[in-house]
Amino acid sequence: MLQKQKQVKMAEIVFNNPEYLWLLLSIPLLIISHFFLLRHTRSKGMRFANFQTMKRIDGKDLMTKNYLVLGLRLSVLLCAILAISGSVYWYEGLSNTNDFIIAMDVSASMSTQDLEPTRLDSAKTIAKTFVDSLNTDSYIGIVTFSGVSFVELAPTKNKYLIKKALDEIEIQHAGGTDIPGAIITSTNLMLNSPKGKTIILITDGSSTVGRFLQDSIQESINYGKKFQVIIHTIGVGSDSNPIGYLPEYYNITGVYNEENLIKISNSTNGMYFQALNNEELITAYDKISQNANKAMLKVELSYGLMILAVLLLFIEWGAINTRFRKIP
Repeated sequence: MLQKQKQVKMAEIVFNNPEYLWLLLSIPLLIISHFFLLRHTRSKGMRFANFQTMKRIDGKDLMTKNYLVLGLRLSVLLCAILAISGSVYWYEGLSNTNDFIIAMDVSASMSTQDLEPTRLDSAKTIAKTFVDSLNTDSYIGIVTFSGVSFVELAPTKNKYLIKKALDEIEIQHAGGTDIPGAIITSTNLMLNSPKGKTIILITDGSSTVGRFLQDSIQESINYGKKFQVIIHTIGVGSDSNPIGYLPEYYNITGVYNEENLIKISNSTNGMYFQALNNEELITAYDKISQNANKAMLKVELSYGLMILAVLLLFIEWGAINTRFRKIP
């Protein structure tokens, strides 16, 4: 049975230099100092003129609180702080230049034969079909993982090398399935890419490496989200078939844990698929191929905010030299 969670479009503002956000504490100081200095100016002015009498004659309060000037100054300060904090607006959009990492589980449980001829062989064959079907200007890399993660191929456009690397993948009988390590390794391969970043994680979902398994999975999710990586997860097989490299009379099944995979895909705006047979695995790849141009795109806000701050500064300068000019 093929499953996919409901997709929710993501949008968020990220700060590349969040340490400068501490400067936001200066905003209330600006407000306090504005009214303190205004009160001081009013007290000083009262020594030389009876403004209350002049107000009754003229009908105007000659000592205004200058709310417009205060608002302009606050806006200038806020824009400047957000600009130096490296504000970036990320949103889900379409791009024809996404990069992909295929992260494939090669632990012993992937030799289970509920997919023909085995989970791993089926995943390799259909992954090659996916590579051929991509029409985007994409770099594709290959990562394998069992107890540890390995980079089988750095991202490249050469489809021959990609398929050759997939063909050479073999089961590793070392214990463990390091899903968090696979996510972090795959993310690191795309750190310098200016394109959309997508990981296709193919596994039976049995994360067995790490002292605190759920904590390590969450940490890897947070790491991927930090760099706006979309992670599609494909869970292959079921929990009712014996592990392929053990005799059937051992009655030990290939454990399938979809909870981790759903969590990973939901958290990164990816898709989750459960593939119990070859046909469903093909369908999963087809769905991913159809959404291959989906990516997290960014808009740099810092430059616009700095320009806005300068414009507001000129407006504030004009205001205090015309309408709000101090009385000598």
